[in-house]
Amino acid sequence: MCGRYATTKDAPDLSALFEAFDDTRDGLVIDYNVAPTDPVPVVRMSARLGGRTLSVARWGLVPSWAGDTKGAARMINARAETVATTPAYARAFAGRRCLIPADGWYEWVRQPGGGKQAYFMTAPEPVVFGGLWAAWGDQKLLTSSIVTMPALGDLALVHTRMPLVLAPDRWEAWLAGGGEPADLLAPPSDATLAGIEIRPVGAGVGDVRNDGPGLVAPVAAPALAAPRDEPVELTLF
Repeated sequence: MCGRYATTKDAPDLSALFEAFDDTRDGLVIDYNVAPTDPVPVVRMSARLGGRTLSVARWGLVPSWAGDTKGAARMINARAETVATTPAYARAFAGRRCLIPADGWYEWVRQPGGGKQAYFMTAPEPVVFGGLWAAWGDQKLLTSSIVTMPALGDLALVHTRMPLVLAPDRWEAWLAGGGEPADLLAPPSDATLAGIEIRPVGAGVGDVRNDGPGLVAPVAAPALAAPRDEPVELTLF
C-alpha cells in the first residue's frame, strides 16, 4: 500500500519537468506528510487545455457515479492486479490515467522488541507514481488514486506492496489512454528499483499534524530483516 507520501516540488518546477500547462491556480501545497483526502499535484491530459496539464486533485478517488465523497479515504490505492476490471477504477484506468509526482513514500515496520520504525522510500530524481483521476459532482472535483503492485527487491523488506513507479520513458504511454494493461502495469526496471533509497526516518511522520523537512531526515535504525505487513495505527487528525 501507500498511505503517506511527500511531495515538495512547486508548480513551476513540476510544470517544467513534465512539460505541462500549470492549472494549479495557486492551489498546490508543499507537503512532507500527505495523508488521504489531502490536495496533491497530478499531471493528466486535458482536452480543454490541449495537452499535459498540472492540476491539483484530492487524494482518494471518487468515481463520477458515486453518490457522495464519503468513501474517498478508502480509495487512495488501486491494485494493479485488478485496476483494469474493478468497476470503481476500470473507467479511469482506460482513459483517465495521471502521473503523481512525489519525493517518496513512507511505510512502517514493527520492531521485534516493540514499537514501529518508519521508512522513507526516495530517490535523487522525482519519484513518479502511476495514478488515476476522476471528476466528481457539479463542481467537477478532481480526485486521484495511486496504482500499487507487489513489492520488489529490498522494498519487500518494508512492505508487501509498493506504488507503481514510472520512469520518464513510460510517462507518455501512461498518459495516452488505451494501451495493453500488461504493458502499462509492467514492473519498474531493475535500474529504477536500484535508484530507490530505503531511508529510516523519525516517528514524527506517524502524526499527520506534523510537517516539514525534518520528517525525511535519516535516523539510525536496525537493519531490515524480513518482509512485514502488519497494520500500523497512524494519527489522522
